[in-house]
Amino acid sequence: MADKQFVADSAVLRSIYERAALLKANDERARKVILSGQIAMVYYSYRGQEIIPSVMGEVLRDDDTICTIYRGIHDMLGKGFPLNELWAELAGRTTGSCKGKGGPMHLTYPPKGIMVTTGIVGSSAPIANGLSWAAQLDGSDRVSVCTFGDGASNIGAVHEALNLASVWKLPTIFVCQNNLFAEHTTFEKMTGGGNIAARAEGYGIPGVRVDGNDPEAMYSAFAEAVARARAGEGPTLLECMTFRFFGHNFGDDDSYIPKEQKAAAMEADPVPALRARLIADRIATEEELAAVEADIETRIDAAIEHALASPWPEPDDLRFDVFAKEIAA
Repeated sequence: MADKQFVADSAVLRSIYERAALLKANDERARKVILSGQIAMVYYSYRGQEIIPSVMGEVLRDDDTICTIYRGIHDMLGKGFPLNELWAELAGRTTGSCKGKGGPMHLTYPPKGIMVTTGIVGSSAPIANGLSWAAQLDGSDRVSVCTFGDGASNIGAVHEALNLASVWKLPTIFVCQNNLFAEHTTFEKMTGGGNIAARAEGYGIPGVRVDGNDPEAMYSAFAEAVARARAGEGPTLLECMTFRFFGHNFGDDDSYIPKEQKAAAMEADPVPALRARLIADRIATEEELAAVEADIETRIDAAIEHALASPWPEPDDLRFDVFAKEIAA
């Protein structure tokens, strides 16, 4: 696949923007809803990292699978998680994707290939391998994507998964969203070598460091990795450079992030940058994009209204969805 070029044309760039605009608006609304007291939940903002999952959602098929982490709502929305089921789950209501039992850290929606959200750091990688192995065994050309942060890249399970994927030539794409902070610790203070993608050489697989905030660069790198995997050529490790605008979790004052670094990252916000690009290149007009954004806000309004109007689980619901065949407690 090295000689094939994967280029994001005008239609693809516009579609990536529409996904990214949804992700941006959804995160902004989530923070407002928490502050208003309408919904109480643990929340990990992904603001600033919208382009990576918007590209993934553009390239992947519904039957391709993803395994993501607790800072992964953007990955799921990019892949097509329905807003009603998402917000109902965030609110802990029975109409949520996991009947209100999963909450923000255990979101799942198999119809769109959104298989596992895990709060265990680094565990997305071996689970994604299992899904890749299943595709390999049944002769499908499905691929599996695991996303994780720069901190998780140092977890043993990630290294083990990379090794196994290489040995078995599994169709797994390892996507490290390197936002330069592992909780409250800088990338430089906890990661040797200074380059996660370079580790791929030790496993005999391609490793690519890419600007995860550049839609064209991200599309080219990710589409090539998916094409390799579908063709039976094995896994790829992508290190997608990005930045999170806020603290590790909602309520974190992010005082450990240098003010100048944060200000520079927010000034280069990739979502409005792509918006401006679409207008400047006459791919879309201001009016067209404003209409898209207004529709997004309307859809989010409806989803939150649906969530808050939905019933809470009953205490006895704890007995169900534990075993494949229900066993009386």
